[in-house]
Amino acid sequence: MPERVAILGAGIMGCCLALEFARRGCKVTMFDEQSAPMECASRWNEGKLHLGYLYANDPGLATARHVLPGTLLFLPIMREWIGEAIDTAISRSDDLYLVSRESVVGAEAAVAYFERVTALARDMPGCVHYPGDLSRAAVRQASRAELENHSNSDDIVAGYYLPERSVQTRWVAERLAERVSQDPAIELQMCQRVEAVEAGKTAHDPWSVRTSAASNGAEATRETYDVVLNALWQGRIAIDRTAGIAAPAECSNRFRVSAFVRTSKPLPVPSAIICVGPFGDMKNYNGRDFYLSWYPTGLLVDTKAAVPGPAPRIDGDIEAAALRGIRQHLVPRLPGAKQVLEAAEQLEIGGGWVFAEASGVLIDPASTLHRRDRYSVSRVGNYLSVDTGKYSTAPHMAREIVSTLMD
Repeated sequence: MPERVAILGAGIMGCCLALEFARRGCKVTMFDEQSAPMECASRWNEGKLHLGYLYANDPGLATARHVLPGTLLFLPIMREWIGEAIDTAISRSDDLYLVSRESVVGAEAAVAYFERVTALARDMPGCVHYPGDLSRAAVRQASRAELENHSNSDDIVAGYYLPERSVQTRWVAERLAERVSQDPAIELQMCQRVEAVEAGKTAHDPWSVRTSAASNGAEATRETYDVVLNALWQGRIAIDRTAGIAAPAECSNRFRVSAFVRTSKPLPVPSAIICVGPFGDMKNYNGRDFYLSWYPTGLLVDTKAAVPGPAPRIDGDIEAAALRGIRQHLVPRLPGAKQVLEAAEQLEIGGGWVFAEASGVLIDPASTLHRRDRYSVSRVGNYLSVDTGKYSTAPHMAREIVSTLMD
């Protein structure tokens, strides 16, 4: 059983691993170049509790089968770690999936796929843990009146209400960060940039972690650990190379930003997503907290390089461009987004890196980005590289990894 564990990266996967190891009696050191845990992509995303509906161009259901078991356990595991009910941070109604005229999947094929995913979800163990209880889930087509009310754009050819929800990621981030910061078994090494890992003489000897000071005058470190888990998103592959793990054949590193809005009054607009391709969406968590995204203008970096350059600095120009894209492209397709912006009392533009073992662009039906079933764990001795995959599958994946190492 490992006594000293190093975790590289303080996003959702890193924090979940740290809490589970600490619960099992291990001493954990967590490294991150940010000044606090949960500061990047794990804080600034829509928090979709993925059932697989977004991947309608994966007709074999490989993605849905891969994400469903973990997603269904997101709420019970997160409740246990956070120590309080999470229901108030979950969107309250089914998502409205709007099929675009430019979708890579036509409306007829899309609804057939939605029906198959729904049937799969209904039969999954743990379906009752999902918000709304999936055991009685169904697909409902939006009426003409509903479409005209929620999207009167000629670009939208059909709409379907699907039993998928999302969690407010900033709410989760604040509580996870607090739990790992207060746990006496977890040592936080913030403002530390991991440079390399090095193996011992044999595969199961301790590994060393070498860091350099990222900011704030933090001192560089070099320590050894029984187990090292690389849960970084940006920079994970560069560290893997120092451990002898080659980069995947396909890599997609994207840096995306979106708008996070709190309104001065409750608004009865739906959570809606335009699919399937590089379009946009609106998430209504509780009537006053919203997520707005128009993918093409929010995408700041899109590279197939395994190791991308530094993250863009989100300045006033980037914020203005992202908001302009939402106004020019999302609002005409989702009029409710205009109501959200007009009632905004707080508005922030935030984002982070998204990694996928895939290639291409979303407007291309042949792009492997339309499948997200290729994420897992690579291992060399007591060094493990963890591809988080999807936000909603991280807690269950973390628990499985720790169980494998401890049991």
